[in-house]
Amino acid sequence: MANDLYHRGELAVQQRMGQTAIAERVGRMVRHEIPAAAAAFLAEQPQIVLAAADDGGRIWTSLIAGPPGFVRADDTRTITIDGKPAVGDPLRAALQHTRPVGLLAVQPQTRRRMRVNGTAEPTGGGVRIRTEQVYSNCPKYITRRRVEAVQPPDVPQLRRAAELSEAQRSTIATSDTFFIGSADLEGNTDASHRGGNPGFLQVLSPTRLRWPDYRGNSMFMTLGNISASPRCGLLIPDWHTGTTLQLTGTAQIVWDGPAAPGAQCWIDFTLTEAVELSNVSPLRWGAAELSPANPA
Repeated sequence: MANDLYHRGELAVQQRMGQTAIAERVGRMVRHEIPAAAAAFLAEQPQIVLAAADDGGRIWTSLIAGPPGFVRADDTRTITIDGKPAVGDPLRAALQHTRPVGLLAVQPQTRRRMRVNGTAEPTGGGVRIRTEQVYSNCPKYITRRRVEAVQPPDVPQLRRAAELSEAQRSTIATSDTFFIGSADLEGNTDASHRGGNPGFLQVLSPTRLRWPDYRGNSMFMTLGNISASPRCGLLIPDWHTGTTLQLTGTAQIVWDGPAAPGAQCWIDFTLTEAVELSNVSPLRWGAAELSPANPA
């Protein structure tokens, strides 16, 4: 199954990293169907991350929030999201048409997460996803947080720019979590989590970021996508205010980057557009409990 699961970019990265055998073994956990435990997990979530390309081919990664139950498995191959990206989010319009998506559900309280890749079609109140890949991930690098308050919804305030402001660069430099959307040459899209100690996501300039890629499940779905197609989109949440920062651009794998504990390689990201939206999520999360797996 693993040979059918992985595309050429993923296989090339697995081979370069010397983790082909591990990837073949781990790949056996990927299913088309949604297990009962995964369906129950989805139904508990008050927010999910969704990645897709817009009509121009740019990849965006979005946060969608709602009351528990707004995401549900209707059957073993169908997930319905009764909610849309916030007004001003580039994916709000893009998801009015059928397209590949990557869905990620992360529960910071328990450090549990699951990933779903498939095809989304619009519904009256959101999207319906036909699943192609469903699997869980280990809790590595997830920062534990707990919801401390829920604020009444408010109209998001939008800021778009081709460069990061000083305040945005400061937010990024202190972040311990972000999410990344990527796609292969056929447009099959994936959403993934990245975590580390504050400062692991480095700001090199108003249009360039860099981060170390730590060892994960050895499938290299994100790195494999980037090696095949550089387009990707980042989502950086402000856990205390409900604001999100979405960045779209291109990424490059740097195999011989600066030495860093736990880093297999580095990723350099070049920004083409940034979208900042306030009040995307009503959830207000408490203090961060960093993962013990984070490299120093």
